[in-house]
Amino acid sequence: MQGIVRGLAVSALALLAALPVSTFAQELRVPQSASEMQMSFAPLVRQTHGAVVNVYAERMVQRRVSPFAGDPFFEQFFGQRMPNRTEKQSSLGSGVIVGADGMVVTNNHVIDGADDIKVALSDGREFPVKVVLKDERLDLAVLKIDAKEELPALVIGDSDKVEVGDLVLAIGNPFGVGQTVTSGIVSALARNRVTEGDFGFFIQTDASINPGNSGGALMNMKGELLGINTAIFSKGGGSNGIGFAIPANLVKVFLAAAERGDASFERPYVGATFEPVTSDVAEALGLERVRGALVVRVVEGGPAAKAGLKAGQVVEAVDGIPVEHPDALGYRLTTAGLGKTVKLSIRDNGRESEIAMTLTGAPETMPRDERLIEGGSPFAGARIANLSPKLAFELRMPSEVTGVVITEIVRGSPAARLGFAPHDIIVSVNGVNIASTSVMEAVLAETPGFWRVEVERDGQRIQQIFR
Repeated sequence: MQGIVRGLAVSALALLAALPVSTFAQELRVPQSASEMQMSFAPLVRQTHGAVVNVYAERMVQRRVSPFAGDPFFEQFFGQRMPNRTEKQSSLGSGVIVGADGMVVTNNHVIDGADDIKVALSDGREFPVKVVLKDERLDLAVLKIDAKEELPALVIGDSDKVEVGDLVLAIGNPFGVGQTVTSGIVSALARNRVTEGDFGFFIQTDASINPGNSGGALMNMKGELLGINTAIFSKGGGSNGIGFAIPANLVKVFLAAAERGDASFERPYVGATFEPVTSDVAEALGLERVRGALVVRVVEGGPAAKAGLKAGQVVEAVDGIPVEHPDALGYRLTTAGLGKTVKLSIRDNGRESEIAMTLTGAPETMPRDERLIEGGSPFAGARIANLSPKLAFELRMPSEVTGVVITEIVRGSPAARLGFAPHDIIVSVNGVNIASTSVMEAVLAETPGFWRVEVERDGQRIQQIFR
């Protein structure tokens, strides 16, 4: 009986071997023999590990010796400044050389606030670097090694070709123990709500990623960079098999901006707000899948309005690539790049259509005209500015908001003590609608017996009276 079963199995294998196999299937297959199961990643690691560096960042911080240190009121009361203690903080991360001229990509949180940054190559050599471009919301930074020689570099791959189940390697410096290689597979794609950044669109992997791996390489079996390891999902601080990487295609456009010498990284301005498609929304709109970006509001005169996008429609794809959620939409538009025209697949009342939208940067429709309020009004110590889509984007506020916004509050000032905060929109003062910073200063130049103030905070109107 066993001989018959073994014979059937051999026949089945022979039949499968005789079937035509696509090139893709030939490249991606399970091990076929014991010898193949003993194969090693060592040749690939030898080829690529030199392009992954350790990043050392040092910063000087002020430690307060008293909870009242830095408060103008208490310092004036005691008649002297309270001293602070200066301490040096060090952080450790990883980075990836992506250009033979010494361009290095890492996470912004690895070098944020650093006074001195150095990178160490796998052979132990150390180099000083300068920051070429960084962005807190994308959590990316580009550094430049001051080297007089060509350096080993990783080729940036196409992260759109990554599939769940693909084998990957993660290289970095976890816990500062030295360069470490771990292996795993791609567990999921288009993950969002992972960090508090601009938008979420991460590659998830079960390759071990720990503190210190941040900024390191996630690469495929061809030695191509698929992503920059960024975050882990862990309650204890160690790897639980859920790590996240910023896709390589986003790294490409960010690196291109650095190579152009851009002072900051500019995203496309859509002029619309979106929400995820829930099961209730999908049922109400007759959608087959709970997927897409629901248009909630469209700014008059913005790119979305000019393209014909309307509230209540659902964006299902960009240039034919499905959109899972609003963060995925933001990712697709950002990686398309400014100046490009993209095709949005729209579903509206059960009908499918396509519209073309040209991607531009956020405009400053009104000069911000920043002013620091002084004098005896409740707003003394508040810095104000005229809102525009560009400033709203910088402040992480909805693009459709208008008016005069508080951008900064001086510590210990009357505005701070009365509870005003950055991002408060000043709606009116003593019944006068505040349409600009010049109107605001003119109103505050008066000396009434009381101040009736209306501000908008997180979408809520708040009215207060100060005497």
